[in-house]
Amino acid sequence: MKTVRVLLVDDHAILRMGLASLLSSKADIEVVGDAPNGPAGIRKALRLKPDVVIMDLMMPGMDGIEATRELLAKAPGSRVLILTTFGTSDGISQAMDAGAMGAVMKNCDFRELSEAIRTVAAGGRYVAADVERIISADPPAAALSPRQAEILQSIVRGLSNPDIARQLGISVDVVKEHVESIFQKIGAANRTEAVAIAFRKHLLKL
Repeated sequence: MKTVRVLLVDDHAILRMGLASLLSSKADIEVVGDAPNGPAGIRKALRLKPDVVIMDLMMPGMDGIEATRELLAKAPGSRVLILTTFGTSDGISQAMDAGAMGAVMKNCDFRELSEAIRTVAAGGRYVAADVERIISADPPAAALSPRQAEILQSIVRGLSNPDIARQLGISVDVVKEHVESIFQKIGAANRTEAVAIAFRKHLLKL
């Protein structure tokens, strides 16, 4: 029986300790290390070469999406399982697009977590039913172009269309066209809704 070597990356020490204790009770799973944030997790993953990296989705500084993307850029063969307390369809989808091979909620049954680890370690994909329901209930927003993302960030900062036009060196009419397209893509009726959706769906890098 092959032992699955696991690295835990989460900013909550108690959760890491608890998971390590639970996973160690499984004869075929070994926790080889843990890390409190994305950068530390990447360093340990490169050094320890675990079979599966269990990555928290939401961490201060570098979140699980960026950490997954950077890890896979440096070690393409890495297998990442996203673990999250809560989730938005966009955050989960972005993590999967970044290369994560699975996603489960932190309140999942321990048997499901063990199954997810084994599936991902074997090269399969595992998306928990709870995660699928989140995505079905709140589909991801359409991808914004770099310019649209820049304008959305300016909207969040409270800038008017003329302010944005001056900042970017484009006409007010062009800004208006971008704003209308942004609202349509993310499902916002106005600037207030756009700001709320931007934060809820993690569309910004602030």
